[in-house]
Amino acid sequence: MAKHETAAIMLRGARISADLREVIFDQANRAGMSVNEFVLTAAAERLAQRGLRFAGVFEPGDLDQVGAR
Repeated sequence: MAKHETAAIMLRGARISADLREVIFDQANRAGMSVNEFVLTAAAERLAQRGLRFAGVFEPGDLDQVGAR
């Protein structure tokens, strides 16, 4: 497996609607992901849809594996 760089991302609390929080937690659970992984993957999918290019979210090519590209 090829080496890749990782970087920490520190996110601070944000206020969202209770309904959105419920949906995010439910869908993260259904996907077998932590809430952080789910939200970061969703953000990456959105950026990829806008045409921005990057190797992956957690591992190179992982967005391709979930069909986001």
